[in-house]
Amino acid sequence: MRGASIPTAPVELDRPSDEDVVAPDRPWVVIVWNDPINLMSYVTYVFQKLFGYTREKATRLMLDVHHRGKAVVSSGPREKAELDVFRLHEHGLWATMQHDT
Repeated sequence: MRGASIPTAPVELDRPSDEDVVAPDRPWVVIVWNDPINLMSYVTYVFQKLFGYTREKATRLMLDVHHRGKAVVSSGPREKAELDVFRLHEHGLWATMQHDT
């Protein structure tokens, strides 16, 4: 078999399409909603306890919840947002999560 050439198949390369492009994962935000049950001082306390916010920042967020009906209290990957929502629910606060816009 010396000197005989072995036929080879042509090589085909896939070109990436627009469908193959992976969009970067947008962060998730955790929103606390106003409710008629929890005292403003308690909401401030929970924000300090769970997120380590200063009293001033926790108070500012609590006032956003009170006057605007909601406030974004944290952001990050989905797993972190899910944990934050769970912890807020454990403390009796109404919280949801959504993709950051």
